[in-house]
Amino acid sequence: MGIAERYLRERTRVDEACVRFGRDPHQVRLLAVSKTVDVEGARAAYGAGARAFGENRPDELIRKAEALPDASWHFIGNIQSRRIKDIVAHADLIHSLYQEKHARKISDEAAALDKVQDVLIEVNVSGEASKSGVAPDAAAELVRAVASLPHLRARGLMTMAPQGDPHVARACFDELAALHGDIKSQLSAEQAQAFDQISAGMSEDWEEAIAAGSTIVRIGRAIFNEEFA
Repeated sequence: MGIAERYLRERTRVDEACVRFGRDPHQVRLLAVSKTVDVEGARAAYGAGARAFGENRPDELIRKAEALPDASWHFIGNIQSRRIKDIVAHADLIHSLYQEKHARKISDEAAALDKVQDVLIEVNVSGEASKSGVAPDAAAELVRAVASLPHLRARGLMTMAPQGDPHVARACFDELAALHGDIKSQLSAEQAQAFDQISAGMSEDWEEAIAAGSTIVRIGRAIFNEEFA
């Protein structure tokens, strides 16, 4: 089974899970995380219908976004200040913003490109020291700071759950969804309308994320790794 077949399999599984949990499949985006493959690997998934891809390194984001300009490219990696210009130039959505200093620089770079950069606030719901993200009780303040910047648009929240236990993952995703709803209720009507995304769930736990309300599931290995054939 090749990349195209695995992508179609995962898309079908996501759609079926949406129906099972009472969700509209059209409201859940499958983000094909192509960070482990070359341009040809991403092109194979694109040929099967993938239209949104995630990268965690700026150089790979640039290379693949330029090779497949009709796709939507998301940056899901750690933000380095010196690479923000490159990220903003190529990413439709940044998933991993959790520092106000980076928000201000992203807004400045977006202004230079005459664009409004969509971002998600990364929240460390699990509290693990190994994970990045703002603490849940500080997320609303950061969202308000982002919303005040003229060339940023806060689209929602992102998190990663601890691996190994689906029940723990589900609890993590439920907490993120509740936080998302609480923050959304504090925003202006215009800001709340844009604040409509939850990025949660990866190859091991995306079903739990969909059940909890995720609108973007980040699936990489199940699509691009042959061990998932």
